[in-house]
Amino acid sequence: MGRQLQKVYDVKKQQAVLMMPILEGLDGVQKMSKSLGNYIGVTDTANDMFGKVLSISDELMWRYYELLSTKSLESIEQLKIGVEDKSLHPKAVKDMLAMEIVDRFHGAGAGGVAKEEFTKIFAKKDIPTDMDEYTIELGSGILEVLVMTKLVPSTSQARRDIKGGAVKIDQTKVDSDKYSFEEGEFVLQKGKKNFVKVIVK
Repeated sequence: MGRQLQKVYDVKKQQAVLMMPILEGLDGVQKMSKSLGNYIGVTDTANDMFGKVLSISDELMWRYYELLSTKSLESIEQLKIGVEDKSLHPKAVKDMLAMEIVDRFHGAGAGGVAKEEFTKIFAKKDIPTDMDEYTIELGSGILEVLVMTKLVPSTSQARRDIKGGAVKIDQTKVDSDKYSFEEGEFVLQKGKKNFVKVIVK
């Protein structure tokens, strides 16, 4: 009908419209959008991308499979049946999806590496092998270092995180915002998955 109307109005280059389903964001409600903060960016690191896919609900996972996976609808249906009859665990199926998406944007095998890192950090609570490194001056305060390493956006947020027990040095909680660094190498952590290496000289 649209093309017929374009003929009536003598549109020289007639346009066609291809309509596709809208992909919901990580919240499962709003459309995926950077401005809404519920998105997986194609330039996200492999580890971040993997973690974001795992954060979606089990129900939303099937929507992502249908719209993002290269698996056939028949294969996806078999996965659904496996989850329903408990022959497959939802976490394992979601791992498969996350690895597939990471492989697409970071190359074959990147998904498996991201899965190992995720398991190391979250399941075993180990420190990741790959971290950003920052060199700071002897005596630097914890607040300024948290901001400098981009673990927090401001010193006020740093104070709140310390008060809430979210900041650790070498896996030991920091209980004072007056803490200052001595010479050495330390792993500074904010929350469960944000790590940086701090080298104090």
